[in-house]
Amino acid sequence: MTKHNFKELIVWQKARKLAVDVYKAVKNFPEDEKYALTSQIKRSVISISSNIAEGAGRNTDKDFAHFLDIALGSSNELESQIIIATDLEFISKNDIKDVYNLIVEVQKLIYGFQKKIRE
Repeated sequence: MTKHNFKELIVWQKARKLAVDVYKAVKNFPEDEKYALTSQIKRSVISISSNIAEGAGRNTDKDFAHFLDIALGSSNELESQIIIATDLEFISKNDIKDVYNLIVEVQKLIYGFQKKIRE
């Protein structure tokens, strides 16, 4: 039995919502981006919730914190990719505003949770 049930963690729930929202947001990106930026964005967003879940399944808080590090890195990667997609006008700043705010919220939750389990 693991120490944390990832499905009960607010940080995982928000990361899961973020994944769904991002997948919906990139649905209308140009077809020629399917295997480029769109694919990168999808991999980054899935990595966030996946690493939270994997870390929760580890036996020590130290291991969990390591996976939260990876999730945080993926969230920063996602943020960068969303900014680039906006710069390329694949999506408007207004259309992605809620997703962007959720990225920032997830980053804060990861950081706060990581800090808590390292104490």
